[in-house]
Amino acid sequence: MRKHLFKFLAAVNKTILPSYTKKGLNLAKASKLQLAIIGWRYFVTINALGDNSK
Repeated sequence: MRKHLFKFLAAVNKTILPSYTKKGLNLAKASKLQLAIIGWRYFVTINALGDNSK
């Protein structure tokens, strides 16, 4: 059930949130909001792909 939730969130992230990789964002110059978005996308992606056996 949890994995399905994260897969749904990953799909929502892909459509709504910007992709900073495609834009070539320099992480050293990223704002706090951009870093927060990157962190959120990373968290959701790891949980959607992982087996969640923590």
